[in-house]
Amino acid sequence: MYLDAAATAPMRREALEAAWPYLTGEFGNPSSQHSLGERAAAGLTAARRQVAGVLDCRASEAVFTSGGTEGANLAIKGLALANPRGRHLVTAATEHEAVLESVDYLRRLHGFEVSFVDVTRAGVVTPDALTAVLREDTTLVSVALANNEIGTVQDLAALAGVAHGVGALVHTDAVQAAGWLDLDVRELGVDALSVSGHKVGAGKGIGAVFLRGRLPVEPVLHGGGQERERRSGTENVAGAAALGAALSLADAECGERAERIAAARDAFIARVRELVPTAVLTGAEQGSATAVVGVEGFGRLPNHASFCFPGVSGEAVLLELERRGVISSSGSACAAGSDEPSHVLLACGIDPEIAQTSVRFTFGSDVDVTGLLSAADSVGEAVAAVTAI
Repeated sequence: MYLDAAATAPMRREALEAAWPYLTGEFGNPSSQHSLGERAAAGLTAARRQVAGVLDCRASEAVFTSGGTEGANLAIKGLALANPRGRHLVTAATEHEAVLESVDYLRRLHGFEVSFVDVTRAGVVTPDALTAVLREDTTLVSVALANNEIGTVQDLAALAGVAHGVGALVHTDAVQAAGWLDLDVRELGVDALSVSGHKVGAGKGIGAVFLRGRLPVEPVLHGGGQERERRSGTENVAGAAALGAALSLADAECGERAERIAAARDAFIARVRELVPTAVLTGAEQGSATAVVGVEGFGRLPNHASFCFPGVSGEAVLLELERRGVISSSGSACAAGSDEPSHVLLACGIDPEIAQTSVRFTFGSDVDVTGLLSAADSVGEAVAAVTAI
């Protein structure tokens, strides 16, 4: 049973079918001034409109990239360098490495100052906490819509309102939220939003970033001036077609799927807690990810459950689970193999020794309650096996 959907999802058949013509007969360069190139350009335009439809933005505001990492780099570096109202950036220590390394690059090589907003133990950034670190010279705030390791969903609209109150721009990493939450950039109130294709079934090596209106952007890649001079390089037409198809389908299915998977997730969490009473659920408590839960935020992603198992090795639990046919992870695939405890869990105030026992379970659309309860039983067996060693 594959429970590592946050790392990558299988390619959807519909996405492969959308990409296939541009991998075969319609192989033209969309910048070429002949019929083959024009047909490729038409395919690229159609894909851009599909992405824009999901984001509720103008097609001209959607830029194709190689994935979520490049999208975050372009949004953060591009907006900060091209809109120098100040030299101050704000983010959270719970962000993905693509965000953290981008702001650190700006700090090291361009003289920016970086402030890290405090998060609650559930990983929530509150408006009050953000207000406390904003300054008159804050240029950009970057906070993920949903965390990749613990699944916590932020109230981005509230945070964006606070940031805009001092004139700062707002970027959100929506890689994990895509397909599970509404990505309407007008409702979210953000100036930039990045997504990645392989999380929604479009395959690896394609993504997109929304860049609002006529905001000046300093390119990260220089060359032929493609994507309205914001991202040079011959466009990946097949990848864009796959992304447009997969993102549109995931968005259309979002409501029913989120409700169904969230119910199965809650049953999984309850069973794991029953079988392993010492298990520590990380992130927000289970609850709807589409409605406000208490005062701390929007809950957790419908397809996300993450635990620490104090006193046992998280890696040993993963090995025992795989022996039982359950595939999961200890956190972000980008940090796989690291001996260090998760920076996300440390930022949430979890003890380093406990943080090293973490296991993340993230579900695709094909799971059901019966399957997840069986997987939870395997979790109980795996923890018991490791404890007995």
